[in-house]
Amino acid sequence: MIGVGIVGAGLQGRRRADALTQIPAARLVAITDKDHARARRLASVHRSEATEDWRNMVRNRDVNLVIICTPNSTHAEIGLAAMNAGKDVLCEKPLATTLEDAERMVETSKSQGVSLWCGFNLRYHPAISQALKWKSEGAVGELMYIRSVYGICGRDGYDRDWRMNQALSGGGQLMDQGMHVLDLCRLFGGSYTEVKGYVSTAFWNTSVEDNAFAIMKTRQNLVAMIHVSWTQWKNLFSFEVSGKNGLVSAQGLGGSYGDEHVSLVKRPVSGRPFGETLLEFRGADDSWKLELFQIVQAISSKRKSGNGMDGVEALRLARAIYESSKTGHAVRV
Repeated sequence: MIGVGIVGAGLQGRRRADALTQIPAARLVAITDKDHARARRLASVHRSEATEDWRNMVRNRDVNLVIICTPNSTHAEIGLAAMNAGKDVLCEKPLATTLEDAERMVETSKSQGVSLWCGFNLRYHPAISQALKWKSEGAVGELMYIRSVYGICGRDGYDRDWRMNQALSGGGQLMDQGMHVLDLCRLFGGSYTEVKGYVSTAFWNTSVEDNAFAIMKTRQNLVAMIHVSWTQWKNLFSFEVSGKNGLVSAQGLGGSYGDEHVSLVKRPVSGRPFGETLLEFRGADDSWKLELFQIVQAISSKRKSGNGMDGVEALRLARAIYESSKTGHAVRV
């Protein structure tokens, strides 16, 4: 049985706690939050311990895995302390607010012989999983471009959310939903060597961006074009991968993003009309459970793994987009 401790009892902490109840090989040992009342409420639901100090949790011998669900600026401190205490770590994206801290986290996981994961649950959505399967099977042929839009409608008062505080978040929407898109672009397209980006504060009166745009290119001239937004007045997720033989398109994430579906469109050949395979997925979002299941399975089998370097590389791309926006020039990565 893998003992789990969650740092942060907000929305993400609740999602992770709920997902753990569906994994027989794991149990929630403790929850900590600077708002002790909030920690107690979540702990009472899951019959676990509540504490105000995360430092006590990372020293708890019954905790094998620490899940970090706190504001971005705290990720490195908590993650480093947990790994130095011999704990495996799942850290919500971004891995850290600076590239130096993210790299230090990966190095610490190696030196301490523990595993580090960055929370990229979109990988586990069925439409994305199926799109990756089709791409890996060669259904679309040699890739030409990736195009993605991911946006949410910021609620009233969103400008007072901690994500709008540069000191806590390290950036705006690019450091939020943008990290998922950058990770998926790398998952499908590989490593990018050149980035041209632009970030803007178009609506919210804050110090961080509410929209980010980027064009990225690999050494093989595969181009990825992304737009992430806090001013998408109707929530939207779209991820398309185009190859010389066809196109894979994943749309929706369920809930406010609309029903999740994925299609494979084959390029017309010899005058034949295009053919399309369409799959739809309905029901609850199981991505949180599937991600945690894989992590718990790896720990249980004593396989030291993780995707910490993916977290580092996604952050490296984000920092290049910020630099490009600031200088007005393309940036080599």
